[in-house]
Amino acid sequence: MSLASSRLPVPLRLALRELRGARRGFGIFLGCLVLGVTAIAGIGSFAGALTQGLEREGRAILGGDAGFSVVQREMTADERASLDRHGTLGSVALLRAMARTEAGDASLAEVKAVDGTYPLVGTVGLDPPMPVADALKEKNGVFGAAADPVLLGRLGVKTGDRIRLGDATFEVRATLTSEPDKLSSGVGLGARLLVSQAALPATGLIQPGSLVRWSYRLLLDNPAPENLKAVMGEVREPMGRAGFEVRTRDGATPQLARNVGRISQFLTLVALTALLVGGVGVANAVSSHLAGKLEVIATLKAVGATRRDVFLTYGAEIGLISAFGIVLGLILGAALPFAATAAIGALVPFPLDPQLDWAALARAALYGLVVAAVFSVIPLARAQEARVSALFRDGIGEMRRRISLPYLLMVGGLGAALVVLALLTSDDKRAAAIFLAAAAAVFVLLRLVASGLMALARRAPRPRGAAARLALGNIHRPGALTPSVVLSLGLGLSLLVGISLVDASLNRELNGPVRENAPSFFFVDVPNSEEAEFRAFLAEQAPGAVVKSVPMLRGRITHVKDIPAEEVKPRPDAAWVLQSDRGISSSATVPEGSTVVAGKWWTGDETEPLVSFDSELATGLGLKLGDTVTVSVLGRSVTARIANMRQVKWERLGINFVMVFSPATFAGAPYTVLATLAFPDGGDTAREIALLKAMAARFPAITTVRVKETLEEAQRMLDNLSLGIRAASLVTLITSVLVLAGALAAGRERRIYDAVILKTLGATRGRLTLAYGLEYAGLGLATAIVAAAAGTAAAWGVVTQVMDIPFTFAPLPAFGAVVAALAVTLVVGLLGTLRALSAPPARVLRHL
Repeated sequence: MSLASSRLPVPLRLALRELRGARRGFGIFLGCLVLGVTAIAGIGSFAGALTQGLEREGRAILGGDAGFSVVQREMTADERASLDRHGTLGSVALLRAMARTEAGDASLAEVKAVDGTYPLVGTVGLDPPMPVADALKEKNGVFGAAADPVLLGRLGVKTGDRIRLGDATFEVRATLTSEPDKLSSGVGLGARLLVSQAALPATGLIQPGSLVRWSYRLLLDNPAPENLKAVMGEVREPMGRAGFEVRTRDGATPQLARNVGRISQFLTLVALTALLVGGVGVANAVSSHLAGKLEVIATLKAVGATRRDVFLTYGAEIGLISAFGIVLGLILGAALPFAATAAIGALVPFPLDPQLDWAALARAALYGLVVAAVFSVIPLARAQEARVSALFRDGIGEMRRRISLPYLLMVGGLGAALVVLALLTSDDKRAAAIFLAAAAAVFVLLRLVASGLMALARRAPRPRGAAARLALGNIHRPGALTPSVVLSLGLGLSLLVGISLVDASLNRELNGPVRENAPSFFFVDVPNSEEAEFRAFLAEQAPGAVVKSVPMLRGRITHVKDIPAEEVKPRPDAAWVLQSDRGISSSATVPEGSTVVAGKWWTGDETEPLVSFDSELATGLGLKLGDTVTVSVLGRSVTARIANMRQVKWERLGINFVMVFSPATFAGAPYTVLATLAFPDGGDTAREIALLKAMAARFPAITTVRVKETLEEAQRMLDNLSLGIRAASLVTLITSVLVLAGALAAGRERRIYDAVILKTLGATRGRLTLAYGLEYAGLGLATAIVAAAAGTAAAWGVVTQVMDIPFTFAPLPAFGAVVAALAVTLVVGLLGTLRALSAPPARVLRHL
């Protein structure tokens, strides 16, 4: 013994000695811990790489050091002057319009009209390569354009062909392969078409009330952080008061950053579930290891060791092994973003900046330590109660003694610490609390189910067949596999069933009621002066179709109860209302699809500005009847009092708004009309395409949105998201299999003992295999039924209470859970049993 080691506390010295003989038996322990920690560290590190990438490329994404955007109007000369003196100011106009060919084919395009400064930062990718100015300038009386390949494919045109946009003709001179500021404009309904601002007047698309977002980008002469802060301190308040949405390079894509955080949080909670399932494997591994150390523990106590010495010795040993597993998991998790960037970095449409995310790694390490401690305390508390008499009698089985109150309090405290850690590291505390409560409820339910199964098996009539009788006895015997199988496999399957049923309900809603109730078309930017002519045209082209229309403007909430919008702390699910401008309308009657749930609708004679607010979103913003909201519309701030609140059925995809104002509020203001068209029989693709072409030819300035295409895009996005969530939840199922294997390994000595005695009494290998197979099949079937029921209940709660859509039960996920549970339990169980049946009997018989 070295001098250094002799100075260590006695429990730690004994733990280090014990580790020399603990090289085997901890594979499952380490597997469960490493898998969970790797998942949490990897998810956090990858999200950090994406966030860091967005911050690193913030200047290019925003298009400058600061951005100022407003709808339906351009900057005034004074507003431009206040920014021009700090650097170079560029502008971009964003709008939707119908691009059409000479043959009459039409497709919705996301038009970006740029000035001569574009791009202030970064490079635009064009094929063939050329300066942006050359691609867009006027030649021989025709302006140029660069188009997304998707748009060219939809229109059936190529470089060199001509297309029409509004009243103007453009020559497609290049394919648009990349935009440095693409992420700042969010997800669009159409493909990009890049044109010059000088060409906009000829298109006739810019009319009073047209939905055009003007985005101004400021590139500072002095880009130093302190200068950016000083400039923003000077201009943020007046520009915000004028209705501009203000961003800086440090928060170029706030919505994307928020979404990354939310997805990361959800996947982290899923990974935490896997780690909790792995905790059952940790408990099994620790119990198995300590069961083999009973004689050593008894010897230590015989020579004077106290219960505390035993607890600290083996607690230190488990702690050191846990630390090794956690470090290994952290290394793998930290490497994940680097590996992902190298493998798929070119395919990801977002900038990745992989680096060691110490916060994510620390969070994963804390989760690993707390989970390992929670599931190790009970086995350690039982092991310290080993009696010295264990030296003088041989036995198989783990000790089941009552746990003293201090250790129960320790487990409770560690569990509370785990909950606090999860809540502190989550942006959406409410969602995290619901997830943790659901996981705890399922844990308790599955443990009760396991106890119930054991009690039922204990009281059930004895089967006549020996194999069935042995299988039934194994389910309720001391040290039975029942709790481990039901807990581990049940939680993983519950998660998969729940996710599958939520996905099925969303798909049913998108492909059923939503598709059936949704109109065939939305028409945006209908000039109010042409509404009568527009309706007459639709009546001619689509006789019998139902056309509905409302006035529409764009506005941004600047104050809530006289509090600036950026200082309001809304509920996470309502924050989007304050993040940008949105459609608003006025109406003398309650909009279709809305029900007034508080207050009264106005009579129409009021002159005071009044507003009707969506009730759920109002609650999320902390608003009540009589409160005020200030909205910036067309550069003018309007403060309105909340007169009533509505419950809105958004899933119908009809015309509705978060805010509907009284008619007098915007009297005299220029506006456009938003209209929908629905065919009585639902319509068909041929009729819809024909109407789309006719509308684009007759009213080129009106944007026509075909709803079926939008729903198909939503379906693709949902499928991709579901795939990612299922992949994350598979980690839980893999951990469940590891736990099951660990439970079998922990009970291997007992199985060997049973097999040898039964074979000595005449049982054949085949009969024992049948008995164990019946046991595993019974446990797997019971677990699958409970998991399917728990997953269904959880999915019902999420779908009906959170998403507020009808719940759809899909038999396939439930049936799949049954098959998966039976297959996994039988395969893993019988593989472990065959090893026990192959053990030589002499080792057991010589101790009898």
